[in-house]
Amino acid sequence: MNKILQAKIMEAFSSVLPITVIVLITSVVLVPMPAGTVLEFLAGSALLIIGMGFFTLGADMAMMPMGEGIGIQLTKASNLVIALLVSFVMGLVITIAEPDLQVLARQVPSVPNMTLILTVAVGVGIFLVLAVFRILLRIKLSILLLIFYVIVFAALFFAPANFIPVAFDSGGVTTGPITVPFILAMGVGVASIRSDKNSQSDSFGLVSLCSIGPILAVLVLGIFFNPSGADVESHRIPDVATSRDVIKSFALELPHYARDVFYALGAIIIFFLIFQLISRRYKKHQLARIAVGFLYTFIGLVIFLTGVNVGFIPVGQLLGSSLAGSAFKWVLVPLGIVIGYFIVAAEPAVHVLNKQVEDISSGTIPQKAMKRGLSIGMAAALAITMVRILLGIPILWILIPGYAFALILTFFVPPIFTGIAFDSGGVCSGPMTSTFLLPLAMGTCEGVGGDLMRDAFGIVAMVAMAPLIVIQLMGLIYASRMRSSAKQAEKALESIPLEDAGEIIEFEEENSHE
Repeated sequence: MNKILQAKIMEAFSSVLPITVIVLITSVVLVPMPAGTVLEFLAGSALLIIGMGFFTLGADMAMMPMGEGIGIQLTKASNLVIALLVSFVMGLVITIAEPDLQVLARQVPSVPNMTLILTVAVGVGIFLVLAVFRILLRIKLSILLLIFYVIVFAALFFAPANFIPVAFDSGGVTTGPITVPFILAMGVGVASIRSDKNSQSDSFGLVSLCSIGPILAVLVLGIFFNPSGADVESHRIPDVATSRDVIKSFALELPHYARDVFYALGAIIIFFLIFQLISRRYKKHQLARIAVGFLYTFIGLVIFLTGVNVGFIPVGQLLGSSLAGSAFKWVLVPLGIVIGYFIVAAEPAVHVLNKQVEDISSGTIPQKAMKRGLSIGMAAALAITMVRILLGIPILWILIPGYAFALILTFFVPPIFTGIAFDSGGVCSGPMTSTFLLPLAMGTCEGVGGDLMRDAFGIVAMVAMAPLIVIQLMGLIYASRMRSSAKQAEKALESIPLEDAGEIIEFEEENSHE
């Protein structure tokens, strides 16, 4: 087990190192930072690496087998209504437990925290039911995505303008490090009872549908709640002068994140125990492994969230505000491309998705290809976001054509790539986005004198949209290569003369007799 943990930590080190180096070079060349802030960032990076290692191991041991087992058991239930009701409650519980959602709720003071959290949770619960129902009834994912995104964009005309970025951001943060491993595995479990050729591709798509639910729910909330003065305060950069101050800043925050993660995982554990008492699905040794996995997940998330919230938020804010207020503000565009390309590898849930894609596709879609595709998507999202903030471009000018293009692609790519692409949109917008990229956008917005609510919010939406296009384009290339390989094999067979073909057959028959 120690060797596996070491391997996970080394994998996390290779993922976090590039973004750490980029920020350090930027702090020397472009934006000089206080020594205390840099030291805080380095300490946060170290915690990020350790936390991600523990989390990914915990997800493999607990969250994935638990989600897959529950998915299988739900499809075996004799009463479909009860199965769907359990899916709704499960979606509700894991969403309320998601730490990223609570961070977003605190950023929108015009709406009570619990009102926003419950609204998002209900949206996820309803759409998780629809996602399970889709797999069982074998409905094409592209059809449902088209229908519900048309409804979403129709609702935009009735929602307050300042509330639209928050709605799209809520769809991204909902699918965080706790939700994603569970929902992905549940999709595999539900689809495993089917033996048809589309069962593997249909195992993807739960995350994508569960990302639509919060957007629609928050838009409806905005229409009826009609929030006024939806404003948000920027993050305060703490005064850190000595190494003792650095240690103190992490020590003060760690108990808060430990409490949040404890409540989050506690809700899931209670649900799992009730499920186990009813179904008796898991044996004693499996329960012991899941218990250890939960412990690793708890340790990993506490360390990860403490490191990223304390160490990365001030740096993101400082980078954005300093560069946007300088004569070199357009440097933010290429800087955004570089940061976006490398930061996606530091998202914990991305590793879970990439591994599952490789496993389900039997290696046909390797993790390296997924990493490259997601990195390109994130780089494009950050570049567009920086241009949008610097020029004050309304977010709908980008979201509407972007989603329209993504939805058109769904009718031309292999179904498995549609599911993976739309799941990737939710997976990429995790804690690194809310704790580093959002402060970076907010600092940039402050530097150019923009509206924080209208311009800074929406970066999560951009991060969630870009992979929809990039991964599906990757699917088009993949399908084209498969067709080309099939044609070449056909031509190779046709080029063999009939006499030679007969000799080959006779030779093979002789060998088989011998």
